[in-house]
Amino acid sequence: MQGERAGSFLKLLPVHLYVLLHLKKAGVDYAKMMAKVSGLPVDLINDAIKDLMEAGFIERDPGSAIKRSKARFKKAFEVHKHHTYYRLSRKGELFLRSFDPREYFNSLFPNGWEVVRGLAECKSVNELNLDGERVKELKIYRFITEKGRKTEFFKVLTSFLSFR
Repeated sequence: MQGERAGSFLKLLPVHLYVLLHLKKAGVDYAKMMAKVSGLPVDLINDAIKDLMEAGFIERDPGSAIKRSKARFKKAFEVHKHHTYYRLSRKGELFLRSFDPREYFNSLFPNGWEVVRGLAECKSVNELNLDGERVKELKIYRFITEKGRKTEFFKVLTSFLSFR
């Protein structure tokens, strides 16, 4: 199972996966910006960062300034750091190279890949004809709102995965 291979103690949750994918796309970034992009609380992102650092998947980015070539989401040529920036470690990069989204989502819940793909392609969960238990799991993972609409977190996560 992908989540169990991620680290000896870390069960890879969707928020962990989001942080890894965000850092892969951004190069380097800080927790508050990851929270803003995903619509998740900063505390949740900070907890995920702490877990991923302990597992060795990400590391702090040293230095007092970063160039846009390194931080791809930045608009300015060079930015002085006012936050703690993070980047993927070598272990994190290698993990993402071998990451299989089908296997990962199927490990979260039965037929997870089909459910996630279906949800990515429709407007709300109501169009999918899922049982109550599956809908409850989607809410727990913050993929859908209480009303059954896709969350910003889910939209960004699936755009990072770019369903092949």
